Amino acid sequence: MSLEGRKRWLALLVLCLGDLMIVLDVTIVNVALPSIQADLGFSETSLAWVVNAYVITFGGFLLLGGRLGDLFGHRRLFLIGLAVFTVASLACGLAASQEFLVAARAVQGFGGAVVSVVALSLTMIMFTEPAERAKAMGIFGFVLSGGGTAGVLLGGVLTDLLSWNWIFLVNIPVGAAVVVLSLLLLPGERGPADGGRLDLAGAVTITASLMIAVYAIVNGNETGWTSAETLGLLGASVALLAVFLVVEARHSSPLVPLGLLRFRNLSTANVIGILMAGGMFAAFFLSALYLQQVLGYTPLEVGLAYLPSTVIWGASSFFLSDKLVMRFGIKPPLVVGLSLMAVGILLLARAPVDGSFAVDILPAMVLQGFGAGIGFNPILLAAMGDVGPAESGLASGIVNTSFMMGGALGLAVIASVSASRTETLLDSGESSLSALTGGYHLGFLLGALFAGGAAALGAALLRPVAGLAGHGGGEFGEPVIAEPE
Repeated sequence: MSLEGRKRWLALLVLCLGDLMIVLDVTIVNVALPSIQADLGFSETSLAWVVNAYVITFGGFLLLGGRLGDLFGHRRLFLIGLAVFTVASLACGLAASQEFLVAARAVQGFGGAVVSVVALSLTMIMFTEPAERAKAMGIFGFVLSGGGTAGVLLGGVLTDLLSWNWIFLVNIPVGAAVVVLSLLLLPGERGPADGGRLDLAGAVTITASLMIAVYAIVNGNETGWTSAETLGLLGASVALLAVFLVVEARHSSPLVPLGLLRFRNLSTANVIGILMAGGMFAAFFLSALYLQQVLGYTPLEVGLAYLPSTVIWGASSFFLSDKLVMRFGIKPPLVVGLSLMAVGILLLARAPVDGSFAVDILPAMVLQGFGAGIGFNPILLAAMGDVGPAESGLASGIVNTSFMMGGALGLAVIASVSASRTETLLDSGESSLSALTGGYHLGFLLGALFAGGAAALGAALLRPVAGLAGHGGGEFGEPVIAEPE
């Protein structure tokens, strides 16, 4: 391998390390919430904002962060995002009050959004040869999606052995190292869309729309899905989205060129991402609750229970996904992978009150890990394969937003349905454990339908990507890959 080639792969590892911090922070906090509550005196209601503050700003700034990278340089924005995230992590670790921690988490979410979308853009720009890109995206895809399960394990270890503060403070040396390595290894050219100007009106309206939508979703279970507050917020989000579309249609240099959404694979991959994330987030959340509240696992034991799935996910992403994509194109691995994930989630819908890990949990975890490992990479390739370097940040922002919104919405809806089923069973005289299990069963069933729907949509609508099996020719990274439809 040439010196330039080795440098590219080292740069990918740096990007993955930076993005891993962001992904870990989504789940690592969940394990430490009881300790944070006891230390800082959060109520049950206010404690949710330790998570929600991060989720709202993260989801709200994904699109804007991606476009800023296109305009002003991806490495520059990656470094800015890293710096913001690292400093905010220090503030979180040193927080001595509820208000300070929640504010610092909101700033963390902004930095995380920028790092997440720009890292994916840089990966697409650095790897233009089809086989290399498929392998690179397999590695990146595992970090992007599989790192969350590692967060549960790491959160349990740090909280049990040290204190909750260290789930944030551990980011400081890692963030500083990634900044230094980024300056040495990442390409520092001007933004691929340099010369365009920022669509301020579009940026404000879409960011506000996304933040309000995420707020309404994460708060919906508490305030009620049919409450005036929830419906009003969702209506305001839709109204701002409509204003955004009008602005984009009239702007000479729009934040999101509406023609981009006519690319079939980009649009289809984003809907697939919404469905997949909805099923995956819900299955992850409900299985953790099942292990703790029904089987009596400790937080650390829950993290260890996810270890087989994480290892299989990583192995199939690193060693199998790219080979399948190069041999069969994006559609067969995506359909098979998401179908295996759906079956894995469905198996959890039969886990009994007195279930055992080896019989009732492990087979489902194995199928989910294997399915996600081979199915996630093709979604990213489909979403990013239709655009050139000047729009890679924007496409990355769109697909990341789809995963984020799909995960939040899917989790909120399925958790609400599951809780409602549990209440019904309790009212009918079922024991608490039996009622909880019955509610989780319905949630797992809906999660499996989400993942199965994503597989069916991919089978019906995705078409071959240039440079891969099933396509007549062409290379990744060309300014125009396919005609929009």
